[in-house]
Amino acid sequence: MLKKLLFIVVLAGLVGAIAPSCKVSYSFTGANLSPEVKTFTVYYFPNRARLINPTLSQSFTEELREKLTRQTSLNELSENGDIEFEGQITGYEFKPMSIQKEDISAQTRLTISIKVKYTNHKVPEDDFEQTFSAYEDFDSNLAISSVEEELSAEIIDKLTEDIFNATIANW
Repeated sequence: MLKKLLFIVVLAGLVGAIAPSCKVSYSFTGANLSPEVKTFTVYYFPNRARLINPTLSQSFTEELREKLTRQTSLNELSENGDIEFEGQITGYEFKPMSIQKEDISAQTRLTISIKVKYTNHKVPEDDFEQTFSAYEDFDSNLAISSVEEELSAEIIDKLTEDIFNATIANW
């Protein structure tokens, strides 16, 4: 019995001594950046759309910053990051969808478009300019003011995911 106990103590000691030197790293974020990239900058995205949502620029800019902070190990800089995101909101529009009898629409679609300029100072061949668009439909019987904030947030989530995938995940 004493031999068995001594064996367990020695084994536990060995495992305790060896385990800290073993390290395995996994990334579940899908990030696929050069190891040289350590910082990012997201510049303010002004709203240049014909129809203006007064909170959209701030909401989008902050959500993109937060996504990069949450899903990468990069540090944020206010300017001159290794990778930079800049651009503008180019579209914010409501369109009737699902036209029924007597030209009445059953659904309305909110679409947001954002032009993004992505600059990677460490890997310049990854640079691009692209417009991203996303939308959400809602029941036309609802007042726009009652659904606009929630729909905008959902669309911003889609847009930041698409931008993340096109830049950081490199899909």
